[in-house]
Amino acid sequence: MSQKKYNQAFKQTVVEFYHSGTSVNQLSSEYGVSEVTIYKWIKLHSPIEGTDELTAAEVTAI
Repeated sequence: MSQKKYNQAFKQTVVEFYHSGTSVNQLSSEYGVSEVTIYKWIKLHSPIEGTDELTAAEVTAI
């Protein structure tokens, strides 16, 4: 089973669609990405509460 690589812009776009109201199930079927992967992207690329829009990915990079 080959593992696909997705660029940062694609991941961010999927997360933005999620935040605009599209369900994870719909995103999964539309883009061919597993729901588990999308949930991981949402966790990494969504702003952390109590910060000025920092995401978990940005905190890890710092």
